[in-house]
Amino acid sequence: MSQIEISEIIKQISQEIEVDSNGHGKASIKATARLAGVSDMAIIKALESANLEPSKLAQMLMHQGFNAANLTEWRTLGIPDIAIAIILDYYAHEAGRYCTKQARLVCKAFNTIGVRAWIQDVLGWVKPPTVQQPQSPIEIILQNAQNLVAIAQQLFEQDCRQRELEQAILAQQNLNQQLQHRLKAVEVEQDRVNTPCGHKYSVVGFANLQGLEISVKEASVKGRKASALCRQQGIEIERIHDPRFGRVGLYPESVLIEVFKAEQN
Repeated sequence: MSQIEISEIIKQISQEIEVDSNGHGKASIKATARLAGVSDMAIIKALESANLEPSKLAQMLMHQGFNAANLTEWRTLGIPDIAIAIILDYYAHEAGRYCTKQARLVCKAFNTIGVRAWIQDVLGWVKPPTVQQPQSPIEIILQNAQNLVAIAQQLFEQDCRQRELEQAILAQQNLNQQLQHRLKAVEVEQDRVNTPCGHKYSVVGFANLQGLEISVKEASVKGRKASALCRQQGIEIERIHDPRFGRVGLYPESVLIEVFKAEQN
């Protein structure tokens, strides 16, 4: 589940949270269950176990100063913000196989903003101008908060920008590879034709370049002579496919000039 999906859940449960005049927030069991990514009944059973054999979650809540009566009345009165933070932490890290990815993501966001500050922000609560009272350590942490929805959106946008950057880098790498392949092909072709012996031609191609008519038989004879000269001079003969004659040799211009000149003489 992404941060943006969590933001949507927060919007959906906004009608099931409230804050009093002192800034203390609470949420329904349903809203708390949605945040933790578990069923309403899972939380209800854990709270009701406090009267019999307290579950691990019930024990964690009671260790923070809540009693069995508190846990029972939350079903109708709503769960305090501090208890919500404990419940989310339980399903994020302490519930064993019942831990949820959603609870971990929400806890990660709440580590920055805090449950109470988030409830205050969602409901638009502004602290009245009163004499500042001493705060507990947990309240100090909760008040050093920012907007949870804004953080979730910011994380989502950062993730989008990162993906766009990675895609742009990959596209540039692909383009660079294509350009390198094309440059290599050009270099190979230039190296092929720009040899110390001059440009290379087939016998028929050279004859056409000189404006000469040549028969297949004459071309074959000249080709053999050109091949012999190349072997004598240690020149490698390149072979290419010709649609009319099959595979034909390519000979340096200097060799073909010598062959054609000898024939004329």
